[in-house]
Amino acid sequence: MTVVAQWSEVLHLIQTQGCPRILVADVWLATGHCLQDLACWSLACPAAPWLAVSGDDDPSLVKRVRAAGARGFVHKQAPPESFGAAFKTVLHGGLWFAPEDPPVSAPPSPREWTVSPAELGLTPRQGEILWLVMRGLPNKRIASSLGISESTVKEHVTGILERMGVRSRVEAITQLRGRRMLLPNDK
Repeated sequence: MTVVAQWSEVLHLIQTQGCPRILVADVWLATGHCLQDLACWSLACPAAPWLAVSGDDDPSLVKRVRAAGARGFVHKQAPPESFGAAFKTVLHGGLWFAPEDPPVSAPPSPREWTVSPAELGLTPRQGEILWLVMRGLPNKRIASSLGISESTVKEHVTGILERMGVRSRVEAITQLRGRRMLLPNDK
């Protein structure tokens, strides 16, 4: 498995290593959404399906990824079993657009624990940023929504990952599975 952050890296890998059997792509990269690039995926690798993932709550997102040629979509808040089933289904030629995957805006389940930024050893600002990271937003959108620079967001994300003892956003999200971030304005 190879992880890349820019579409140009995907194109380079295709040129040097050929098409993979499947592409799992986050809809949002650091530079913004990549649906146009992903729509070209079918042209570059017609035999390799792609599975979209995102933490975005936009109800039109599933329709958009389908229109761009995705063979499936999994929300980042879906249980790991859903991701595994979606991956297997798409890899073997099927479609996966499970309506039962819960949106991020769903109320917390009774088994969901709340956690404050302080309990994680984070500042209130880091807590806000982690809350947005957990929703799958890229640095650029986080910076825009908080009115801070993208480089400041990157510094905070680095600090958050260090505090949590993880290497990536995905590991942080996985570590917080079953928890809901409690922000200062939440009561």
